[in-house]
Amino acid sequence: MRTLLGLFALLICAPALAHGPTPIKVDESIVIAADPKAVWVVAGKFDGLANWHPDVQSVKAQGGDAAGAEREVAFKKGGVLKEGLDEYDPAAFKMSWRMSDPNLDAMPVSSYTVTFTVEPAAAGGSLVKWYGRLYRGDTSNEPPESLNDDAARAAMTSYLHDGLQGLKKKVEGK
Repeated sequence: MRTLLGLFALLICAPALAHGPTPIKVDESIVIAADPKAVWVVAGKFDGLANWHPDVQSVKAQGGDAAGAEREVAFKKGGVLKEGLDEYDPAAFKMSWRMSDPNLDAMPVSSYTVTFTVEPAAAGGSLVKWYGRLYRGDTSNEPPESLNDDAARAAMTSYLHDGLQGLKKKVEGK
């Protein structure tokens, strides 16, 4: 009986010991010395990412700026990510999209959703925010270092940061 109770206790506790990945949040922002409308003209097209993001080689898109539009983002370092547009609100200078198909060679994440906004900055100019929620590349309980939470967070943070720096440079002409 004692063995049976021990086995029962182990079965009850086992799910608590095994847990999958938790969502990772990333949040980057930058102030750009330009009116929000001017920033949106440069960054506000779903198919226009390659025009200002220094890590992006090219973008192939279909569907324009309507929800449901799709794009393939090819990186200069190699790899392609497929994304789908979930929300596009030019009046609010806001758009959100998600990864449609993971490519661990392009980015060590299994899925993500990001939101990009432009708003007036307190001291003038524009405050551009790019933030998201993602999951690591390997969603098992013991992912390799290259596909763990830290790798996913670092890759996405770098991607957002580099993009905002590239946008600032493009808009400000520096």
